[in-house]
Amino acid sequence: MRIALGIEYNGSHFHGWQTQKSGVRSIQLAVEQALSAVADHKVQVFAAGRTDTGVHASAQVIHFDTNAVRPPHGWVMGANIKLPADVSVLWAKEVPQEFHARFSARGRTYRYFILNRISRPAILSGLATWIHRPLDAARMHQAGQMLRGRHDFTSYRTVRCQAKSPVRNLRSLKVSRDGDFVVMEVYADGFLHHMVRNIAGVLIAIGSGERDPNWAAEVLMHRDRRLAGMTAAADGLYFHQVDYDAQYEIPANTRDSGLLML
Repeated sequence: MRIALGIEYNGSHFHGWQTQKSGVRSIQLAVEQALSAVADHKVQVFAAGRTDTGVHASAQVIHFDTNAVRPPHGWVMGANIKLPADVSVLWAKEVPQEFHARFSARGRTYRYFILNRISRPAILSGLATWIHRPLDAARMHQAGQMLRGRHDFTSYRTVRCQAKSPVRNLRSLKVSRDGDFVVMEVYADGFLHHMVRNIAGVLIAIGSGERDPNWAAEVLMHRDRRLAGMTAAADGLYFHQVDYDAQYEIPANTRDSGLLML
């Protein structure tokens, strides 16, 4: 049978989602080892999105195949006993064989949290990006609207990106302020390597007054990564939501937008 799981993780002490040959700490390896122990056979998992080093997830979706028969809570509780404290399984359910965590996804949502105050974070160190200079969230939101739609996002991806096409449909981009936090939420059919962090870097420069709001569109038009400025830190980035057809009945992430309610 095929089982889908929802998981959350703090990516601060992982070298990204994907298992690497060097044997460094990865979320995929930790999850596969835990599920293999519960299933009593080797398990390979597939994720809706591969997050980078230091990136977090509040609602990652994965799937795996198994001959082991366990109730949903058995997969959840069994895996969580074996997982490290910074990874947790939220739910489990059987899905049809045609379901694929990555290829069945219709869209993905990321959230980027900026702590915008003079003092650096202590409790939230590693969980939010700290920007000490004042940011104008409304100005950032205005600039972000220029990126909506289907575009060639070459300027907003890393030069190491291996995607065959740089074209993505960015369906929604919102920037808002909540007290000391500036929150950016982006929803698209898919994302390129470092795309969200590069968008955040451009909007931070605009929000600080360093650049004009039209710069976001100019960077997009040039299709040259060298003209896009800094890549924002990974600390504030969260894989927040995956959309699937209703027939799969994949639980939605219903958490509020606040950082402590990711």
